[in-house]
Amino acid sequence: MPHFHKTAGFTLLEMLAVILLIGIAAAAVAVSVTQGLASARVSAASGELAAALRGVRTQAIVHGNEHTLDVDTRDNTYRADNGPPVRLPKGMHIGITSAKEDQVNSHTGRIRFFPDGSSTGGHITLQRDRRQWRVNVSWLTGAVSVVDVGAKS
Repeated sequence: MPHFHKTAGFTLLEMLAVILLIGIAAAAVAVSVTQGLASARVSAASGELAAALRGVRTQAIVHGNEHTLDVDTRDNTYRADNGPPVRLPKGMHIGITSAKEDQVNSHTGRIRFFPDGSSTGGHITLQRDRRQWRVNVSWLTGAVSVVDVGAKS
């Protein structure tokens, strides 16, 4: 009669448990990476918007006349000095708080910059899901700053 030795190994149940744990870990990493990418997109878009505002301010100073940046909250776009509109990434929304006289219509606001570098001031908010960034424009100096507002409740 042949003699069989018990070999060391894993049972099918143990293998299934390990595969399940790997799947759960992979799903957790995927969610984390996706949220990180969404946050990076909002951050990059706010940096680009701030750069556009600074460019408009520079043009006002260099050319010695008023220059503007318009924000269209319906189309989620902004436009510097009647240039081509810049559309925000999908899923991102834009809002603007500006002077009443700079509200072009019900969905378009404007920030104006003057030859001395000052502006009409205001802030533009970029939001994706609950993550929010605010681009502030000082009325006195025209200085542009970006603030990470964080998660909106």
